[in-house]
Amino acid sequence: MLKIIVDAMGGDNAPAEIVKGAVKALDERKDFMLVLTGDENLVGHELEKYKYDATRVEIVHCTEVITGDDIPTQAVRTKKDSSLVVGLDLLRNDPEVGGFVSAGSTGAVLTGGIMLIGRIKGVLRPALCPGIPNVRGGRTLLCDCGANAECKPQYLAQFGIMASAYAKAAFGIESPRVGLLTNGTEEHKGDTLHQEAFRLLKETEGINFVGNIEGRDIMFGEGDYVDVAVADGFSGNIALKAVEGCGKTVAAVLEREFRKSLGSKLAYLCAKKQIKALKNMLDYAKLGGSVFLGLKKVVVKCHGASKAKSVTPSVVQAIDAYRGDLIGNIAGMIGAHIAAEE
Repeated sequence: MLKIIVDAMGGDNAPAEIVKGAVKALDERKDFMLVLTGDENLVGHELEKYKYDATRVEIVHCTEVITGDDIPTQAVRTKKDSSLVVGLDLLRNDPEVGGFVSAGSTGAVLTGGIMLIGRIKGVLRPALCPGIPNVRGGRTLLCDCGANAECKPQYLAQFGIMASAYAKAAFGIESPRVGLLTNGTEEHKGDTLHQEAFRLLKETEGINFVGNIEGRDIMFGEGDYVDVAVADGFSGNIALKAVEGCGKTVAAVLEREFRKSLGSKLAYLCAKKQIKALKNMLDYAKLGGSVFLGLKKVVVKCHGASKAKSVTPSVVQAIDAYRGDLIGNIAGMIGAHIAAEE
């Protein structure tokens, strides 16, 4: 049976919320086995709170934890018995393991992914790719959102390829529409990096590049929508955090305004269903984490503050990416791209 590894000790709310979300994923999907890496006593104590099929859950005991205060490269090299490193080792060595999920240190997950799992042949730089909720009720993939603060045009072209492969493999989008995130929709917009990236993306065979997009198009694009927004990691991370802040702001303002008076409270009761739908649409956490595209195995990085509602879809993400042959799709598309350039 397919195994998905979850780093039970990674993140601000570990192990309680991590275990809770991972166990809930067992109800979401019946076709996998859950492997939790971490302190056996702590993880076991959390598991006692829930009813689940014990034959589908395994704990791999670890004595160490990599924290946000650790230097990523040093921690990956020295904390060999950490829940993160043990999980990545299992992903690399056990053929039954299809994916790894962690809310731990972003730097350590990225470093460990590259050092222990390795890049797909031809991939210049792996990239983090979360799903952002959009007005159409689906998601827009944002690639990159922080793994590569400084980029070359060639990296951005490959981000478009890898995210297209992800959209096809995990979400069944036959011809994902790809846009380049910059400061205007005109072809000449942006600095030298983005102008050259535009040219490369336009010339790249196998992807459906539709041109430049602005930040608002990630969530709001309708007629000229995109399924994939390509960004350098610096700009992409700002866009991601802006979306997160927007969602929290809207939710906070709504709650404040509807508590002001008896009349507003009554108005809330009339619009409760619509408000709930709006808050749900703006909550990108429910879509899961960021898939680390470009590695030889499926790795999903959750937000450090993730709670159960984000961990559950992250596990499902890993399953769908594996079942959809994400790695094979990326390898094939990157290989074809390199061959076309020669």
